[in-house]
Amino acid sequence: MSKRRILTIGLDLATDDTEYVEFSSKISLLDWDIVLFKPEIDDFVRGCTRSYQGKPRLDEIKSFQLKESCEHWRREIKQAVEAGKTVFVFLPLPLDVYVDTGGRQYSGTGRNQKTTVLVDSYSNYEALPMDIPKVVASGSSMKLSPKGGDVIAAYWTQFESLSTYQIIMSGSEVPACLTTKAGDKPVGAIYRMGASHGTLLLLPDLDFYDQSYMLDDDECSWSKEGEQFASRMMACVVGINKILRSRSEKTPEPKWASDLEFELRAESDLKVKLLHAEHLLEEAQKNKELIVDSLAKTGSFRALLFEKGKPLEFAIIDALRLLGFTVSNFQNAESEFDVVFECDQGRLVGEAEGKDTKAVNIEKLRQLAMNIHEDLAREEVSVPAKPVLFGNGYRLLALPERGDPFTTKCHSAAANSSTALVFTPDLFPVVKYIHSKTDLAYAQLCREAILSSTGRVIFPVVPTSDDKIEVVSLAEKPPS
Repeated sequence: MSKRRILTIGLDLATDDTEYVEFSSKISLLDWDIVLFKPEIDDFVRGCTRSYQGKPRLDEIKSFQLKESCEHWRREIKQAVEAGKTVFVFLPLPLDVYVDTGGRQYSGTGRNQKTTVLVDSYSNYEALPMDIPKVVASGSSMKLSPKGGDVIAAYWTQFESLSTYQIIMSGSEVPACLTTKAGDKPVGAIYRMGASHGTLLLLPDLDFYDQSYMLDDDECSWSKEGEQFASRMMACVVGINKILRSRSEKTPEPKWASDLEFELRAESDLKVKLLHAEHLLEEAQKNKELIVDSLAKTGSFRALLFEKGKPLEFAIIDALRLLGFTVSNFQNAESEFDVVFECDQGRLVGEAEGKDTKAVNIEKLRQLAMNIHEDLAREEVSVPAKPVLFGNGYRLLALPERGDPFTTKCHSAAANSSTALVFTPDLFPVVKYIHSKTDLAYAQLCREAILSSTGRVIFPVVPTSDDKIEVVSLAEKPPS
């Protein structure tokens, strides 16, 4: 298969795998398989000294050039998508200007004659082949849309942290692939045009000319970081193009074409075989689903390593049950605790917190302290529960790259309140061992470690296959 031809317009990349042209170019897009487009019109506005209603007002020449370029790309992008091409558009901040329409109005005569230049509002978004109802708003908190987001999932993994939305698309018909995290407002979309296999992807803005992408001594030369950025971008756009083309649909068979008069004899025999195969497949599928469910449930303990929120809470609950605790959530009209767990040696109340790129701080300890008091206020509780904070600090980093998962203040406050701090990845090897080998003695030692600890919990070393565990209660253990 021949290599895909990739064109970039209004943005440049540190790679020889693409060809770059200026926004003012009149090149046709039909010769290219993939197009990366950013409607930047700064070159038309630069040096403009006139304004109207607070916005730049272009002279007659610049107005004509801008309108000509925008109309060119509007037409070319539409034709390219209709011809089966994939066009990526990175949506910058809308730049509104006033252009000279060429119209003039005259009043008065002679020296008193007055000429009125007729201008019209214009935007860099005029270069797109559809009118996007939009609200100008910028931000960086975005998420993949449930429908359509899977197409750009790999791209989003690479470039989420570098992306910023400059507009929010309005209207119920937007085929969103990205939305704001709060409010689910569309900030990225995937458009198909008619029966074409082509696609127009609208994506949040990226800075293609970050300072780190250029050599310090030569702004026209790319740095290693710039080359790496370009390489990642190319891998993503080619991957997305491949996904989109693989999903292209052929024309469905009309109902009339499936009438018996058009059926071949061999088709009848094959249909009988197909029914038998489908029966076998159905049985195999049921068995597969049972195995998949069991696999997912077993593998869910890995959430202790990297999750936050409810998924982390559920993994903690399953882990504590494996250790031999009786575990429950507690919720009533006044209170809600992440986890309440107990064994013969005592009763505990826990809170769970995961942090993406920093340590777990003191805020959750305040919540935990309130929970302990609310729990004690219940009629059926006579003794304060042991507070336990389950923390997963720096959860998005590999374990060797993580710092202390709890802040200094968190350690200090835990010491004052006799709170046990459980780093959830420390719990994973314990769970892994007990899940593979029923070891009641070791599980008891782990329960006692949580019950007796103030500050970070140090679990007993996971035994090897030859280890023998002697059960000694920490309360009875003689001082060393």
